[in-house]
Amino acid sequence: MESRPLHIPAYAKINLSLEVIGRRDDGYHDVVTILQTVNLADTLTLSVADELVVTCDDPELQGQDNIVWTAATRLAERAGISPHARIHVSKRIPVAAGLGGGSADAASALLGLNRLWGLGLAVSNLVSIAAELGSDVPFLITGGTALGAGRGDEITVLPDLPSIDVLVVAPSETIPAKTPSLYRALTPVDFSDGRHTKRLTEGLTTHPLTTNFCRNTFERPARAIFPGLADVWDRVAAAAQHPPRLSGAGPALFCLPSSENERTRVAAALQGTGATAYLVRTLSPAADAGIDPTV
Repeated sequence: MESRPLHIPAYAKINLSLEVIGRRDDGYHDVVTILQTVNLADTLTLSVADELVVTCDDPELQGQDNIVWTAATRLAERAGISPHARIHVSKRIPVAAGLGGGSADAASALLGLNRLWGLGLAVSNLVSIAAELGSDVPFLITGGTALGAGRGDEITVLPDLPSIDVLVVAPSETIPAKTPSLYRALTPVDFSDGRHTKRLTEGLTTHPLTTNFCRNTFERPARAIFPGLADVWDRVAAAAQHPPRLSGAGPALFCLPSSENERTRVAAALQGTGATAYLVRTLSPAADAGIDPTV
C-alpha cells in the first residue's frame, strides 16, 4: 500500500471522428469514433484515509455526486475491501463539454487507487470496471489514439499521432441530459455507415491531419440545441485556419493543427460570448508523466 499522497493527471479527450451507425436492441446506439487524448488535464490527489472522502473545487461535484466516488466503490467491491481514501479533484477540464472530464477523472481514480491500495490489478481488470462507468472510461485508462466501436467502449489501439497543437473552445453554457437530448434530435439523414471514420483511420499515419477531414454526427443538432453555440461556432470558423469540429456530444469545439497566434485571434473573436479558448497538444501514453508520488 502506498503511504504517500499520489498526484495523478486526468487527461481530456477529443473525438477526431464520431459517427452514429444506428440504434441497438438494448436502447443504446452503435457508434464508431476516433478518440485522442490531449494535455488539458484535471489533477487527482489521493491519500489513504479511514473512509472514502471525495472533494472537488467544483462545489457541485462533491462526494457521491462525483463519478470518482462510484469508481472508488466499484474498485473496492471488485477487490473485496472497504473503500478507504481521500480523493481531491482539481478541475481544469470544462464540465459536461464533450471533453471527457468526468470519464478521465474516473479512469485516473481507478489507476491511482489500484496503486494506493496495493491491489496489483492488471490493466485489463481496470478496463472491465471502467466499462461499467461510461463509454469513454475504458479508453481513458490508457489514452493515446484509439478507435471506439459498439457503444464507444470497444477499443482498438491505433498508432500514436505525432504531437500536434490543437485549439479547444469551450462555450460557457451546456444543457442538462445533453447526450440523450442529442440522440433524440437525430434524424435518418444524420446516421452513417462509418465510412468517414474508416477513411480517417486509414489516413492518420500517411496524411497531415486537419479538421477538414474530421466528422461528428451530432454537429447539426448541437448547433440548434446548445444556447449560443451557433454564434460561438461561426466566430471560431471566421477566425481559425481550419474548420471547427464538435467533440463528443459537445458543446466543446476543436480545430487542428493550431498555434498560439490562432488561439489569440480566436480568443479575441470570442469576447463577450463567455467561451474559453485553450491551446493544447495531442498526447500519447508514452508522453504521459503518470502517477507522481510526493511526500
